[in-house]
Amino acid sequence: MAKQKILIVDDDTNISELISLYLKKECFETKCVEDGESALTAFHSFEPDLILLDLMLPGMDGYQVCREIRRESQTPIIMLSAKGEVFDKVLGLELGADDYIIKPFDSKEMVARVKAVLRRTARVPQAADKPSAQVVHLPDLTVNLTNYSVTCDGETVDMPPKELELLYFLVSSPNQVFTREQLLDHIWGYEYVGDSRTVDVHVKRLREKLGDHESWRLATVWGIGYRFEVKK
Repeated sequence: MAKQKILIVDDDTNISELISLYLKKECFETKCVEDGESALTAFHSFEPDLILLDLMLPGMDGYQVCREIRRESQTPIIMLSAKGEVFDKVLGLELGADDYIIKPFDSKEMVARVKAVLRRTARVPQAADKPSAQVVHLPDLTVNLTNYSVTCDGETVDMPPKELELLYFLVSSPNQVFTREQLLDHIWGYEYVGDSRTVDVHVKRLREKLGDHESWRLATVWGIGYRFEVKK
């Protein structure tokens, strides 16, 4: 079985080599680059399964690298930020980052986060095993987890895998209230070390893309979480 490949983007070679060492011990193949332009080049040549992306890079910063990659790929990205740097977690998530780690970090936590994100994204091809159970139809809305597609008002709506998985989970349990912690656990699949704003960001993006419908809406239950309301 081929090793999963991790692209490490950090201008501090000591940090990138240390990350590489820990990941190689876990049987990952790694490649290290030191700036944003090199990251984009390596992204196409190395074809990584996941990218560890430092925020502060010479030239093109981590936000811009993330934005460029998201224009063509949903390859998982974990952002790295040194403690004390100005790091907008919400902006990183809105640009499509899958997770973020604040430096200095524990090596075991870093490896666990990498494995968790890879497990999460590996769910995509498994959906084909049960096609009949992976599609939800509502008036003017179809959420298909089999081929990761959403159709709203007859138009295809583009959304990253986590947004679609969150939508599918909520739509599959209409009118049921879920806390942010429950949604983090179900969609992210592990004890997410980040805060509940992760869920809020993704709900906000879903609302922007879907809007409200006369038959359904993505509702906030104040003080608790969210539910997908469907009128009977």
